[in-house]
Amino acid sequence: MTMALALGRRGLGRCWPNPAVGCVIVREGRVVGRGWTQPGGRPHAETEALLQAGEAARGATAYVTLEPCSHHGQTPPCAKALIDAGVHRVVAAVGDSDGRVAGRGFAMLRDAGVAVSTGVLADEAACDLEGFFLRTEQGRPFVTLKLAASLDGRIATATGESQWITGPQARRVVHAMRARHDAVMVGGGTARADDPSLTVRGLGMDHQPVRIVVSRRIDLPLLGQLARTARDVPVWIAHGHDADPALIETWQGLGARLISCDPDGAQLSPRALLQALGQAGLTQVFCEGGGGLAASLLASDLVDELAMFSAGLALGAEGYPAIGAMGVEALADAARFTLREEHRIGPDLLSLWGRAL
Repeated sequence: MTMALALGRRGLGRCWPNPAVGCVIVREGRVVGRGWTQPGGRPHAETEALLQAGEAARGATAYVTLEPCSHHGQTPPCAKALIDAGVHRVVAAVGDSDGRVAGRGFAMLRDAGVAVSTGVLADEAACDLEGFFLRTEQGRPFVTLKLAASLDGRIATATGESQWITGPQARRVVHAMRARHDAVMVGGGTARADDPSLTVRGLGMDHQPVRIVVSRRIDLPLLGQLARTARDVPVWIAHGHDADPALIETWQGLGARLISCDPDGAQLSPRALLQALGQAGLTQVFCEGGGGLAASLLASDLVDELAMFSAGLALGAEGYPAIGAMGVEALADAARFTLREEHRIGPDLLSLWGRAL
């Protein structure tokens, strides 16, 4: 199962809206087939592993990180494929919460005489598949909020200078984190101030995540990097119902996808935003700020993981804060997280925080 989990992670950021699943087929103590969910969500992991195993799958055991699907979609059910291949036993990490499966895959296997075991390395699998489960159960993607700040929590000087607070090693790690997510998201202020490309660079890969900009009025540079490359790498713009129709048409002409969201005061509703992204198929979103977007997600309890890069410098109170105003008056109302991991990245420190237990 450890091997199946490692294989499944190869699909992270590439197979949405489907889950990133891994499968290993073993016969007489020898691995005869391996597979993981392919780009775009198909073929599924079981199909890939069975193709590699061929006749060796008959009488074998299949280790799979998620309950095999039981419904007919664009491909036949994986549970039936395992049955037809003559697999003797299936060991699964976790069940599928998708209403089209939700135990039916296991039932199909057992009805056909296939032995089924579940719960092997379930916690690890649930962590890897959390975005898929969130979208299935709550209609929204998993959100990782990345902040790169000085020791005193600033992301730019008083003049707006922000490149670069962290070192090159930390920036390389950020690119690897982008690659494991379906989309990279920033607020309109960040897009205007930094003119970011939001692409994965320096890792020798051609896959790119979707680039999302949250801008209620679409007041974004039409000559910036995002506008110039919208036809090459997907750009989605989340905007309000009151956005200028001419700007909507212009960005659509540049190749961007426009997503209309409900407002929440002067900003877009964070919940409406994430619901819209979930409906579009996204399971994991990597948010890189700025401060206003970070604050709205935190205040709405929509941050599932916080990745904090801390650099060894101080910019003072006049610098731009990493997180905007949240209106917190009591400590009991503050967003709290539990430290999961710490890593030294060159001269910087990366701390990974999860939801408080």
